[in-house]
Amino acid sequence: MSKVVRLGTRGSELALWQTEWVKRRLQEKNPQIKFEIEIIKTTGDKILDSPLSKIGDKGLFTKELDISLLEDRTDLAVHSMKDVPTEFHPDLTIGAVTERWDVRDVLISRNGKGLDELPQGAVIATGSLRRRAQLMHYRPDLRIIDIRGNLNTRFRKFDEANWDAMILAAAGVERLKFDSRITQKIPVNIMFPAVGQGCFAVLAKKENKAILDMLQTIHRPAVASSVLAERAFLRTLEGGCQVPLGALGEIRDGKIYLQGCVASLDGKKYFRDAVVFPTDEPGAAGKELAGKLIKMGAGEILEEIRKASE
Repeated sequence: MSKVVRLGTRGSELALWQTEWVKRRLQEKNPQIKFEIEIIKTTGDKILDSPLSKIGDKGLFTKELDISLLEDRTDLAVHSMKDVPTEFHPDLTIGAVTERWDVRDVLISRNGKGLDELPQGAVIATGSLRRRAQLMHYRPDLRIIDIRGNLNTRFRKFDEANWDAMILAAAGVERLKFDSRITQKIPVNIMFPAVGQGCFAVLAKKENKAILDMLQTIHRPAVASSVLAERAFLRTLEGGCQVPLGALGEIRDGKIYLQGCVASLDGKKYFRDAVVFPTDEPGAAGKELAGKLIKMGAGEILEEIRKASE
């Protein structure tokens, strides 16, 4: 193996935090190797004036990093797992799924009020269709506005605006030491997380066996099994469109317990269920849960979203 290993990453503070985390752990096990971080600007970083749902979210934060791997400008790429599309270039693979931090979303409230205590018609900022749909299902009186940008930008926008609250991922808020701003960690039964939320994916070329072997030291099979079930659920439902859905896979008593939901954008239609499968059948678990929700009526939501995107 080369004595230098290059880690590709986006340039945001959060992306650099997770890449430094991976670098440190690989360095501990491989002191003879020099690890270098390469910052690569992605489409999602360049387009900041449109909601993600309007520009399509597939590969927005990963495509340029994939290209750098394929062109051997980097040796591995570190991503938030929730940013990794369910399908990517066939010459690449997920070499490691890391440990998982808190999967929940958090409410950042101006007056220290929880989700149930916010006034009628309160204004909440989020850049996520998943959060919007689940919020509207739980509190249809809320006014939801769109927000984009990295974590620091979102906090600045929030502090300058007159919104009542905003919603972010707990893991990111805690990594960047904004813990004191958290008003409430929203229970999963109110808001399912994004697929893969709370952990990282490290991608590499399939043929790069030395890198893939190295990544085994930070790979967590139980987390990977849970996340693969969530990703199979997403892949079965998305059909080329951004669908408001959430899911959470957990290993309980040696089995995958996978729960998830699909909701319409206005929150009026909402379907949720759960399945239990052996840990070595994550793909089957995801497909089974998706099929159950489609039979319950989620297929109508998917059809409406497909028509709207045509």
